[in-house]
Amino acid sequence: MVVKQKILIVDDDNNIAELISLYLTKECFETMIVNDGESALTALDTFQPNLILLDIMLPGMDGYQVCREVRTKSSIPIIMLSAKGEIFDKVLGLELGADDYMEKPFDSKELVARAKAVLRRYKMIGSNNAEAEKTKQTIEYPDLSISLDNYSVIYKGSSIDMPPKELELLYFLASSPKRVFTREQLLDQIWGYEYAGDTRTVDVHIKRLREKIKDHDCWRIDTVWGVGYKFETLN
Repeated sequence: MVVKQKILIVDDDNNIAELISLYLTKECFETMIVNDGESALTALDTFQPNLILLDIMLPGMDGYQVCREVRTKSSIPIIMLSAKGEIFDKVLGLELGADDYMEKPFDSKELVARAKAVLRRYKMIGSNNAEAEKTKQTIEYPDLSISLDNYSVIYKGSSIDMPPKELELLYFLASSPKRVFTREQLLDQIWGYEYAGDTRTVDVHIKRLREKIKDHDCWRIDTVWGVGYKFETLN
C-alpha cells in the first residue's frame, strides 16, 4: 500500500483552498485545510504534514508568525502563498525559513509542480541522512563546521541558528571550494527545480549567510560578478 504524502493548506479563503486541494488530491496527495494560524500549528502535530502551503494574510496570527513558530520545532518544507508581490515580502518570508514563495493569483499546475519539487528535495535530504549511517556529512574549516547529520553550524566555537536552506547552501558551496556556481545552478541544487522567477532568492540567502558567517583569514564566500558565487579558501 502506497502511503500518501500529506499537505497542509493554510488559507482563510476556502474557495482557493478547495481548488488547491482538488489539484493536489488528483496528484494522489492527502490534504487538510485550516483557515487560521493557530489551527495550522495544531495540525502540525495532529496531521503531521510533509509540506505546508501557507497563506500570509490570515486572521489573528499571520503567515509570517506561523512560519516563525514552525521553524522553532520543525524543518518541514513551507511554500508561502500571498497576493503581496513586493520584494520585501518575499525576502521576509525566505529569511523566516520558507522554502519557496508564490504570488497570487498563481497557476495551480505550477503550484503542484513546485510542491513536488520541494518534497523531492526534502526527501532526498532525509534519505541522505538516513543512509549516511557511518558516513559523516560534515565539512570542517578553521573556525567553521557545517553538518548535515544534525543540521548544525559551529562558527568560532558557537552554534549558529540557521534555516535549512541557508545551511544547505553553505554546505553545498563549502563542499566544492573554489568552484564557481551560477545562481541558476544553486537554485537547481538547493531548491531542486528551475526557479520560475528572479534569482534574488540566492542573493537573499547569501546576504543572510554573510551576516552570520563573517569572512575568515582562511576562507570566505566570494561573489563572482556577473556569474554567481563560490566558497574561496585562502592558503
